[in-house]
Amino acid sequence: MKTFDELFAELQQKAASGEPGSRTTELVREGVHSIGKKVVEEAAEVWMAAEHEGADRCAEEISQLLYHLQVMMVARGITLEDVYAHL
Repeated sequence: MKTFDELFAELQQKAASGEPGSRTTELVREGVHSIGKKVVEEAAEVWMAAEHEGADRCAEEISQLLYHLQVMMVARGITLEDVYAHL
């Protein structure tokens, strides 16, 4: 189990190193369009899980959405502090 901040640090490291075989590296290389499509897809899956599935499945979908949002942040050079400033 990892925290939101730990995941973000891990994703930054993977993207910076160009880690071979990393989905994060692949998505960052593909760019914001590809990442954005995944964000939209995962958001819809969160909604559907919340409507039709149990809490555990919904939590799993939320984790995937958070991952893709963080990948978008990494691709755009947005930090956690940048986001926290708007909360």
